[in-house]
Amino acid sequence: MIDALLARFPVPAALERAARLAAERAAAIERPSVARVKVGVLAAFAAERISESDFASAFGYGYDDPARERYESLLARIFGCERAFARLSLVSGTHAIVTALEASLPHNGRLLSATGRPYDTLRNALAEAAHALTSRGIRYDEVPLGSDGGVDFDALCERLAGGVDVVFVQRSRGYAARRSLSAEECGAVARTVKAAAPQATVLVDNCYGELVEEREPTHYGADLVAGSLVKNLGGGLAPGGAYVAGRADLIERIAARHYAPGLGTHVGPTLGFGRAFLQGLFYAPLVVGEALHGLDFAAALFDELGFVVDPQAGAARRDIVQAIRLGGAEQILAFARGLQRAMPVNAAFVPEAGPVPGYREPVVMSSGAFIGGSTLELSCDAPLRPPYEVYLQGGTMREHAVLGALLAAREVVQERKRSAPQKRGR
Repeated sequence: MIDALLARFPVPAALERAARLAAERAAAIERPSVARVKVGVLAAFAAERISESDFASAFGYGYDDPARERYESLLARIFGCERAFARLSLVSGTHAIVTALEASLPHNGRLLSATGRPYDTLRNALAEAAHALTSRGIRYDEVPLGSDGGVDFDALCERLAGGVDVVFVQRSRGYAARRSLSAEECGAVARTVKAAAPQATVLVDNCYGELVEEREPTHYGADLVAGSLVKNLGGGLAPGGAYVAGRADLIERIAARHYAPGLGTHVGPTLGFGRAFLQGLFYAPLVVGEALHGLDFAAALFDELGFVVDPQAGAARRDIVQAIRLGGAEQILAFARGLQRAMPVNAAFVPEAGPVPGYREPVVMSSGAFIGGSTLELSCDAPLRPPYEVYLQGGTMREHAVLGALLAAREVVQERKRSAPQKRGR
């Protein structure tokens, strides 16, 4: 693969050497969990026994939509939980999370984030925007992460002593210099919470983490998980939507909050996209596995170039996000420019940093997806703030992720040469 890519997309000699070393390192990495995740999804489809007639979609109110019912049943099987609620009318993972939180919190209830400050867009919706949850009487607090980047369980127990109604867990790093959590670590939070506050609900933001590990947070005791359908679970085919999965009683409350009491889970058409949802879910573990292999190459490449990466190539992965610490705004912009040139859509565009709702600093993004917002298809995002990390995501085929990393590295190397102080001659 690397020979074919370098023949078509030449890079400077030093970068080519680094790329070949990175390719050797990535080729030696084995991820047996990828095959086991595929088998788990195959088993769910075999048990569901879908018929071709189930591809039919409802319109209008969406009563008795067969594709939706089959899709949600499959999600419940994959997550090992009682119910799932997946709708096109949930437009993003943030929308699904906020809807689930509002439905789960009582009037003037207390919400506690066990993983510190959430990603910017969600933090804005919880505590900063004009109609944030805190503006409606919800009491909100955060437990800072521990020194190892994980959950500080001692501090969590102290905060739980004051009473809590919902505990929020962010599984992925988001766009922050922290590590992502395993599904089992999310379960450890749930067990800790239940020991101190049995009535509390534990909600895990599962975005970017679905199908990366063999088991999901709901297998380990989380009450709810939520995320986007145009990321991991969409397989590059789902046209939009988001989901919440978990306890049946909570799903009913969430559906009633999203639509109206009395309507609940009975409405919400798939509008002709039932086949895309089901087929995307079938292919999802394959695509996620490709992304993991591609990100291993990216980690190895930038490590060879002397940058700090997290996780390291071959290390356990908890999501489809690769953090690369570039050290400056110009290097981040160069990375985004290079990655954009590898995109199947909008490759001629030049990414520029700009304001994004919910973010205090300018953000640069590189994307050329067939489905808008489908970061599974290879993309990067980076708020222009210290420590100046770029977050590389996805890649539906490993060759595409490798190409994107190569072209991004080429731009970064050139930018580093341009910005290096010139040596004075004697």
